[in-house]
Amino acid sequence: MDTTKGFYLGIDIGGTKCAVVAGDSDFNIYQKVQFDTRTAERSWQEVFDEFFTNIDTLFLKYPKESLKGIGISCGGPLDSKMGMIYSPPNLPGWDNVPIVEIFAKKYGVPAAIQNDANACALAEWLMGAGKGTQNMIFLTFGTGMGSGLILNGQLYAGTNDLGGEVGHIRLADDGPVGFGKAGSFEGFCSGGGIARLAESYVINKLNQGGKVDFCNNIGSARKLTAKSVAEAAVAGDPDANEIIRVSGEYLGRGLSILIDILNPECIVIGSIYARNEELFKPHIERILLREAIPSAVKVCTIKPALLGDAIGDYAALCVALYEKQF
Repeated sequence: MDTTKGFYLGIDIGGTKCAVVAGDSDFNIYQKVQFDTRTAERSWQEVFDEFFTNIDTLFLKYPKESLKGIGISCGGPLDSKMGMIYSPPNLPGWDNVPIVEIFAKKYGVPAAIQNDANACALAEWLMGAGKGTQNMIFLTFGTGMGSGLILNGQLYAGTNDLGGEVGHIRLADDGPVGFGKAGSFEGFCSGGGIARLAESYVINKLNQGGKVDFCNNIGSARKLTAKSVAEAAVAGDPDANEIIRVSGEYLGRGLSILIDILNPECIVIGSIYARNEELFKPHIERILLREAIPSAVKVCTIKPALLGDAIGDYAALCVALYEKQF
């Protein structure tokens, strides 16, 4: 580590796991410490105490006086301008937590917070698949369908950090429930949504006397996951590929709306899409040609996320680097 250059801390807060990483402005990760959040038995103050203990340990190796800033990634709702966390569903009891003020005062450096989708968008923009672009959309396509928007070379979070909640868009009158809404973008295009789509498809076919090779009974249908559907589709199962077709076409519809409204240079899609691009891409391309403005489609590249499972290590760090730079 070049101590004259300084280093940054990334604070990643999740309902199950938390982590703190030390890294520099060239995106080098020096060290990562991870621990269980244990929200059922601990208050946010106790979780913060574990962060402080781990950070103090890092200071034994990386001098405190070289710390330049702190970035925090956390699920919303939150207020990035005020630096507050407001009762995220996966963090019970975290009500009106002034996290930015607490960390900034304790360590005497600037601190900033973004919701986890925005933090991941910053990572893919600053060092991943969207590097070098001015207008980029990042879609999580994981457990849910979150989004981060980079517009005119800056993160766009909206008036109260609800910019980019694309998973809430209703794409059909009915369908899998996501974001609390049947037929939503998240309902068709997320891990949970694909599992529900597969369950409904398989049960309907079995009840009509049909046969589904990759899932031959109703009990198994209720245990399907996006991963198991994708694996069966890769192996050539026609029913699994039909389920992927439905999800892929709705992904194309969602992307068409985003392209028509925001005219991005690229859309970076993570998790399920990044691992199964060859399954989804033909369906997306077919729908984009039919639904979106041709000249907008022509200048937009759909890319799988580049950082993969490492994105969480960089996301919070990139919040600190973005705050410093912009």
